Amino acid sequence: MSIRLGDTAPNFQANTSIGEIDFYDYLGDSWGVLFSHPADYTPVCTTELGRTAALKDEFEKRNVKVLALSVDSAESHKGWISDINETQNTSVEFPIIADPDKTVANLYDMIHPNASETLTVRSLFVISPDKKVKLTITYPASTGRNFNEVLRVIDSLQLTAKYSVATPADWTDGEDVIVVNSIKTEDIPEKFPKGHKVIKPYLRTTPQPNK
Repeated sequence: MSIRLGDTAPNFQANTSIGEIDFYDYLGDSWGVLFSHPADYTPVCTTELGRTAALKDEFEKRNVKVLALSVDSAESHKGWISDINETQNTSVEFPIIADPDKTVANLYDMIHPNASETLTVRSLFVISPDKKVKLTITYPASTGRNFNEVLRVIDSLQLTAKYSVATPADWTDGEDVIVVNSIKTEDIPEKFPKGHKVIKPYLRTTPQPNK
């Protein structure tokens, strides 16, 4: 199946590096980041998992739980985690899903035949507390993920879920945002008392409302 934005993220049960989990139960009322790796002991993914572990506090303050996935076994994952911790000077505490029969990989359409018949592509999903898919990104095996971008998008998703705003190109937390077009210009002062600018009738900006 193909996972699209707005779809309900499929639930699953799986063995992981920290034991058996139910995906929905693990997430609870948190946001989630689920990302896949072609296999254990791969160089680019080793740096990615290390970087994710180093960003533990950043994910926690955004109420985000992280899960990785690889087609290898949970025992293999534990050995890989030891290498990650050693080489990346960190401590991987989030679960790495064991998916040797590719059940989860197929559930989330992580197998792309033109890239590899057997290995998962490097997909990433951001999932909201209501279990909806809010972001999908797929990287080639040769390019490491930019986790600053993942955090930036989560900031945008969490902000725009609460306020009638959108975030412009290259936006980062604390910068001005765009007032959505469904709000009339004359109604902006009541909804956004910090002020606003009308650049064009369809392009109105306001300071980030929760800062």
